[in-house]
Amino acid sequence: MLLAGLCTVDVVQRVDELPAPGEKVQSLRVDVAAGGPATNAAVTAAALGAEATLLTVLGAHPLAALARADLEAHGVHLIDLAPSPEDPPPVSAVAVRNHDGERTVVARNAADRHFHVKVPLLAADVVLLDGHYPKLALTVARGTEAPVVLDAGSWKPVLDELLPLVDVAACSAHFAAPEPGLHARGVPTVITTAGPGPVRWSTADGGSGEVPVADVEARDTLGAGDVWHGAFAVAVSREPTVTDRIRFANEVAAERVRHVGPRSWTTAIAGRNRT
Repeated sequence: MLLAGLCTVDVVQRVDELPAPGEKVQSLRVDVAAGGPATNAAVTAAALGAEATLLTVLGAHPLAALARADLEAHGVHLIDLAPSPEDPPPVSAVAVRNHDGERTVVARNAADRHFHVKVPLLAADVVLLDGHYPKLALTVARGTEAPVVLDAGSWKPVLDELLPLVDVAACSAHFAAPEPGLHARGVPTVITTAGPGPVRWSTADGGSGEVPVADVEARDTLGAGDVWHGAFAVAVSREPTVTDRIRFANEVAAERVRHVGPRSWTTAIAGRNRT
């Protein structure tokens, strides 16, 4: 499986309450891990037993070593389109509230990062894109014959060109696209997640439905959507129908939110396969 997109360094503080403006709070624990939609999806895919290759822009800055070590420890093969060594990777500051797992994120992402290495064309059974590097996303989508899954967290200008190349657009509840709709833009299958609410799906030929999400005690919601996307991408090659694929992704994401910390859940889902 090939996953292409953003890799960040996440500094995660677990707190009793999220601080108000001007307030300082003492954290209960701190974790440092690689983050970003494609990256968390890659960690998920590897935990589920897939051969996960992450194509991203990380670089040789000392902070990048933290992300590299995390990815190596969790079985993700990294291909780095490295910027200059002195350029630090994107960093996210995250606070997770202890009693319900809700989180706030302050992120720089990758809007001002560029790469000059030619994007390799790699064989894959499934491709997942998060759209954070437009040139990368378009090159991968145009160069593959595998099913392409898009993690559509928010509207990005590149989506005008990218959507006609996508087989499945998996959107967050907050995703809003300008007209025409995604099916009219050439996307065969559109899925919308809604946190603890049912996941809705529709197809260009008029099919539609929804799949419920298990009612679980959420301990940590950080990256849950990314985990869902990674599990769904794995299910594309394992499960026969869109509802089966969504159900599998729902189960894996529900397991993720039960566990505290950015990687503690990986052992619980190791090798999981509904079929």
